[in-house]
Amino acid sequence: MAEYRKLGRTSSQRKALLRNQVTNLLYHGKIKTTEAKAKEIRSIAEKLITTAIKEKDNFEEVKVTSKKGGETIEKTIKKDSPSRLNARRKILSVLYPVVEVPADGKKKRANTTVVNMANKLFEEIAPKYADRNGGYTRMIKVGTRRGDGAMEVIIELV
Repeated sequence: MAEYRKLGRTSSQRKALLRNQVTNLLYHGKIKTTEAKAKEIRSIAEKLITTAIKEKDNFEEVKVTSKKGGETIEKTIKKDSPSRLNARRKILSVLYPVVEVPADGKKKRANTTVVNMANKLFEEIAPKYADRNGGYTRMIKVGTRRGDGAMEVIIELV
């Protein structure tokens, strides 16, 4: 028996689909999909969240000075430890980049912002689940899809 669901796709299509669905789940908080896809998404998303929880406090703050126009500016930045940097790279190898577009619809390209999903995992999602031992997602059955009768579910972060 296979250790994962093939979802009727080639390996590259399946990988792209799951990466897209996991990125959308972590960005929006919940998505609607079929039950088979949701079970695969759940395992990937929970592994990413677990990785982020383990490395969420593994950094040091460093003061950096820079000269700009004759003025010296001091900033404090977060310097990742080697294990957190490795975790960040593993997370970014799974997630797609997310671009936020303003809602007004004018000058779409000029006002877009790129969301750093690794930072969102480390700073927003991981602290929320720090005291929890797994089970970061919930699946709610919605019913069957009208076209092909596939069971649809809403998968969301708890």
